[in-house]
Amino acid sequence: MNTFHNNLTTSSGKMLLAVLFFLLPTVLFTGCLKDKCEQTSAYKYFKPVYLSLSDLRKAVKTTAASDLKDVGKVYYKDQFIYVNEINKGIHVIDNHNPSAPQNIAFINIPGNVDMAVKGNILYADSYIDLVAIDITNPVSVTEVNRVTEVFPERIYVNGYMGNATLGVITDWIERDTIVTQDCNTYNGGCFFGKISGGGGIYMSEDFASTSALSSSSTTTTTFASPGSGIAGSMARFCIYQNFLYTLDQWQMKLFDITNTSNPIAGTTINMSWNIETIFPYQDKLFIGSTNGVFIYDNSNPSSPAQLAQFVHASSCDPVVVSGNYAYSTLRSGTSCNGFTNQLDVIDINNISSPVLKVSYPMTNPHGLGIDGTTLFISDNNAGLKVYDATDPLNISLKQTVTGMVPYDVIPINNDLIMVAEDGLYQYDYSNTSNLQLLSKVTIVKN
Repeated sequence: MNTFHNNLTTSSGKMLLAVLFFLLPTVLFTGCLKDKCEQTSAYKYFKPVYLSLSDLRKAVKTTAASDLKDVGKVYYKDQFIYVNEINKGIHVIDNHNPSAPQNIAFINIPGNVDMAVKGNILYADSYIDLVAIDITNPVSVTEVNRVTEVFPERIYVNGYMGNATLGVITDWIERDTIVTQDCNTYNGGCFFGKISGGGGIYMSEDFASTSALSSSSTTTTTFASPGSGIAGSMARFCIYQNFLYTLDQWQMKLFDITNTSNPIAGTTINMSWNIETIFPYQDKLFIGSTNGVFIYDNSNPSSPAQLAQFVHASSCDPVVVSGNYAYSTLRSGTSCNGFTNQLDVIDINNISSPVLKVSYPMTNPHGLGIDGTTLFISDNNAGLKVYDATDPLNISLKQTVTGMVPYDVIPINNDLIMVAEDGLYQYDYSNTSNLQLLSKVTIVKN
């Protein structure tokens, strides 16, 4: 040991030492290259299924009536109920007799989520396009016009941007796979695979189990535009006079529908992130978002202007209005990013300065509707709640209807149309203390 140490202190020893220190990193690095570190992991692989734009744009047609399955928005017009089948199209329900509604047809509209009707023209989103459909004969509809690529955000599916040259993503094919990767590479449970035919997503088994890729987005007739129908409180489309208003997550897009068969894209208004619902009342627009209610002056329907904003804690937030009060339900949930479950009553007497007057605790409220002084709230597992809102600051519970999980409502002429987890219900509410079930169209679960 001492001999070795002494040799290193000599001139030649010092040179040897320098060479050793110079070569050491190279030797170590070379060893790393030879001993490549790899690991294998179990993943879920999701391959996108595309519908070409050419096929998308010739897909609108009437087909035979089919079961309600994955139901979304609901709309009422001229004794017909239109029920959205998420991303598939619209069920047509003949409601001339609310005690015996007839499911008469299905309008195939790929990528459909929202709708509105003026006259005999139904406006619906079809992924990136807006379509105008003549429903004069609801069992044999005709597409009369299309405004293409006005909803480009629909290229994104659950945060994943598809390949626009291949069309729109309509589904995902899931399969298990094993992936080999560098030990030192961390991808947070998910990475994008470069697969011919449009790409794909790999997700670890644990990550995939909670992934957003798993499948499955008030009213009174008094202020409905002439010739237009009535939407539920979850609507993102509405009509006022000769304009159709549509929402995405951060914009309101206007379409001139003076000629109902020929919608013309107009103004786009940038808004706060995470806007959710729209409710027209007199010459105002009330926009529900996850962080508050926006109020727009719509006296010039071609160019709405923001008047005020009422801010609340982060929650999902549909809103309806009657008289000098706005009613807004706040609910918790993953998509809502909040923990609040309540009904807010907002004084809008001074429209430029809305004031919260009172809050009522709820279980997990979703859609709501108001007809005169009768307020309906879809309170999830707690059922449908019916309130007397003669005094908005002291509403009183008249009845709770349980046995279903309601999602949204449309009250009209003592007929309450309600979408619930298991069916499309109708109730006679002429006696608000004792609603009478008129009918139920069952939603069939896969």
